[in-house]
Amino acid sequence: MALEILHPDYPRGPFRAAIFDFDGTLSLLRRNWQDVMIPMMVDVLAETGTSESRESLAGHVEEFVMRLNGKQTIYQMMRLAEEVSARGGSPREPLAYKHQYHDLLWREVGERVESVRSERMPAEEFTVPGAREFLTSLQDAGLTLYLASGTDLNYVRDELEVLGLDEFFGPRVYGALDDYRKFSKAMIVEQIIRDTHVRGTELLGVGDGYVEIEEVKRVGGLALGVASNEATRVGINAWKRNRLATAGADVIIGDYSALSELRTLLGI
Repeated sequence: MALEILHPDYPRGPFRAAIFDFDGTLSLLRRNWQDVMIPMMVDVLAETGTSESRESLAGHVEEFVMRLNGKQTIYQMMRLAEEVSARGGSPREPLAYKHQYHDLLWREVGERVESVRSERMPAEEFTVPGAREFLTSLQDAGLTLYLASGTDLNYVRDELEVLGLDEFFGPRVYGALDDYRKFSKAMIVEQIIRDTHVRGTELLGVGDGYVEIEEVKRVGGLALGVASNEATRVGINAWKRNRLATAGADVIIGDYSALSELRTLLGI
């Protein structure tokens, strides 16, 4: 199945701007990040002395981690601190948990980034299939492209450049900041509408998490859910697909390889 239309009355445009998520939507450099975050959080919660099994904790953690996917990482760590307190523990500062997670994740991500930077591995290996061609089509059709990620901005800019996708976004790249109150995807959507005078119905949102889908639907745009299978690079991740459908996605894809169908869908 190239693409799945969930809402046949989806906005038809014409589209003038698009906002993309990064990890899991364009980039696979951080693929399976949840396999680092969730076990780390389970370890932290188990240390409180709770009687819950690791299996039970893992299911609970997975639910809130993935529901917050797309927001800045600090929000997941704030929730972790709350969960520690609820079990009678003394939580660390959320920023300390975030640094702990980044240190663990970078052991894998850093190697991938350097393997592409040094040309030991092709960038395509860590890019969602068809992403470059899709971005090119949107740019050629006159859309202004924005990128907004819950990952820290310095990492996003570097990894976007490593994958060779920075040319599509120019300065319109946004990510998590130390002062988390100064960034949210809702703020970026509002900025796009304010700065470009784009109507909500002229906005395309593309992402694999709740947040960008909900924010684009809130203003009346078309939400394209990317249920990418990050482990294999092909097919649909059924769990992502169901979460994206719940979030209100109009259309679901696994990647961008069905370019002609996507172009027809968007009228470009």
